[in-house]
Amino acid sequence: MMKPTILILCTGNSSRSHLAEGILKRALGDGYDVQSAGSKPAGYVHPLAVKVMGEIGLDITEHRSKHLDEFLKQDVETVVTVCGNADQACPTFPGQVNRYHWGFDDPAHATGSEEEKLAVFRRVRDEIKRVFEAYAAGRLNEAKRKNLMSTKTEMNPESVREKVRAGYAEIAQNGSERRKSSCCCGMSEVDADALAKQIGYSEKELAALPEGANIGLSCGNPGAIAALKPGEVLLDLGSGAGFDAFIAAPKVGPSGRVIGVDMTSEMLAKARKNIAAFRERTGLANVEFRLGEIEHLPVADASVDVVISNCVINLSPDKAQVWREIARVLKPGGRMAVSDLALLKPLPGTVVGMVEALVGCIAGAQLVSETERMATEAGLTGIQLKPKAGYVAAMTDWKDPLYQKIIAHLPKGSGPEDYITSLEISAVKPGGACCGDSCCK
Repeated sequence: MMKPTILILCTGNSSRSHLAEGILKRALGDGYDVQSAGSKPAGYVHPLAVKVMGEIGLDITEHRSKHLDEFLKQDVETVVTVCGNADQACPTFPGQVNRYHWGFDDPAHATGSEEEKLAVFRRVRDEIKRVFEAYAAGRLNEAKRKNLMSTKTEMNPESVREKVRAGYAEIAQNGSERRKSSCCCGMSEVDADALAKQIGYSEKELAALPEGANIGLSCGNPGAIAALKPGEVLLDLGSGAGFDAFIAAPKVGPSGRVIGVDMTSEMLAKARKNIAAFRERTGLANVEFRLGEIEHLPVADASVDVVISNCVINLSPDKAQVWREIARVLKPGGRMAVSDLALLKPLPGTVVGMVEALVGCIAGAQLVSETERMATEAGLTGIQLKPKAGYVAAMTDWKDPLYQKIIAHLPKGSGPEDYITSLEISAVKPGGACCGDSCCK
């Protein structure tokens, strides 16, 4: 199998791109082909770049300054640009190339004594080291996760969907019989209203819901993050019994619209049944629910202002596709607000393999850095990630059975909060009225 090629571009290809090339090669190891090039190569590798790399044990004396043209006919998987001018060269690559732009100061422009110039090279080297080592850690962790999934034949994507579908069908069928229900993180006896209040929903919002809409599946409050406005079209991924959809509907008002999508027919039936009670209480007829998978949304391109999701994306076996779908359906300048479970560091394999953990959102959760990478690759900008510790603490305090089982499989002296966090994620789709790297409506 050919190694994935990661190409680092900088206009002159004399310093920044070579610093990044050397650092990323060491961080990723032999499984990747890391190269650098320039649109106007300088023809040499800056001697101060060679010197500061030697200080951290990296020998780049054999590096040469290469031209971008050398790679245009190659199968390049990822392009990373490290200066503004090189960023303009990205579109010359055909096909589905992953693109990142992480800009750094050009140390070759430093002035003063050699020691002063060296200080600038060291600063830029250390900045590049932090960024590219974090990127490498995300790539390697994702590769490990994929290897683990491939060794478990029962964990192919469709098997994952069926397990999740079955788990949530059971929740839909049983949740209406009691206010205590299965929460997102397992088949627990957590009070649904108490959990909702713990993570930021008001008593007024909960009191206005149709009976049975809140079945305790939340790990955050995405509607609050989204700052909804009257007249907006909102899409709720994994809408369940309609909890967030019904809370959002009064905020977008009669001129707005809320679309919920869920792949579980039992949940969909429950949500649709709740529409009549909601209409009677509020006088609003602006909510609908559609059957579908969040990897293949039954929604037109560029048709919604806001996408929200609450503790659902972590259940998908193809999260990158979910992020691409979010970008597809958003209008230019549209925004997304997601509450999800994420990992601060990889879980032990014994926890990843637990079916209960999968249905409870834990085993499928991604590292925070991976979540950011997938959102970026989907084309979203202005990405903000805010870990929220309160949800995990609440589950631990309430002795959630799934958490207790997870704790039993964790290394001695560690707890769920060392691995798992509730994460608020917000981003926008470029193309609105703003200019530059971030766009708005």
